[in-house]
Amino acid sequence: MPRLFTGIEIPPDIAQALALKRGALRGSRWIEPSDYHITLRFLGDVEIEVAEALHERLIEARARTPFPVTLDGLASFGGDKPRAILATVMPAPELVDLQAEQERLARQAGAEPERRKFTPHVTLARLRREARSEDVAAYLGERGLFEPLTFMAERVALFSARESKGGGPYVIEAAYPLG
Repeated sequence: MPRLFTGIEIPPDIAQALALKRGALRGSRWIEPSDYHITLRFLGDVEIEVAEALHERLIEARARTPFPVTLDGLASFGGDKPRAILATVMPAPELVDLQAEQERLARQAGAEPERRKFTPHVTLARLRREARSEDVAAYLGERGLFEPLTFMAERVALFSARESKGGGPYVIEAAYPLG
């Protein structure tokens, strides 16, 4: 049973720029830059039939023009109990529309509906329980602002992940050009 998600890859130069934001933060487990991505639709562990049906639907997805994606700062998920450090992504209309299509295709393939609201981001680090909100706030205060980083999204990738607590390594099983 594969563990799958669709997403947009982060180009190596942008990944390297994000990797420079790493810092000493208690309880952090930094993601490898080669595993940075923007998740469009997380499916989790799915039956082979669902994976194959999703692949077929992704092949047939409507053609769209490549579009710019902009990363504009750092933030965290989890509030008082921070769980992750992330690069925020401006929710451009093209990105939101692409994600909505990914949700529709996943449901057509037999996946359960996604219950979480789409918040585009790139996870940079997972945080363990010993990470304190005060330390995360200080880290974000020092490194959270940067000149926006922009790249062109040119394809959607179908990623697989090994069973773990998150953070990769991820494998691109197939890619679907936007143009």
